[in-house]
Amino acid sequence: MLCCQRDSIVSEIVEQMRLEKKGSALICDGDRLAGIFTERDVLKLLAKRSSMDVPVESVMTANPQVVGVSDSIEKAISLMSQGGYRRLPVVDAEHRPVGMLKVSGILHYLVQHFPNYVYNLPPVPGQPPIHREGA
Repeated sequence: MLCCQRDSIVSEIVEQMRLEKKGSALICDGDRLAGIFTERDVLKLLAKRSSMDVPVESVMTANPQVVGVSDSIEKAISLMSQGGYRRLPVVDAEHRPVGMLKVSGILHYLVQHFPNYVYNLPPVPGQPPIHREGA
């Protein structure tokens, strides 16, 4: 999890993201979550040929959707599905970031805990198999 302050410069955050191989940075105001800056935001800036030498607070997504440390995986999946998010910040009761939940992490969790269900899903859920598999 990469955390930066809201007055950090975008180009410096992008370099940190590159060095740490992160697809996003959580933006804080002190120790509280204020926003999120993702690789999608970088692409938008590049497409507009905008300067990267601006404070991140001018281009971040402010007050992003979050999950709490005691929220269920079901809630996280629902929020991600409804909002089209690939990442959700995880915050404590005081809205301090404690982690980042990613789609890939949820998929690994599901495969680990429900392998028979995941491995036996048809390519398109709800579609019956056309050909019988196996012997």
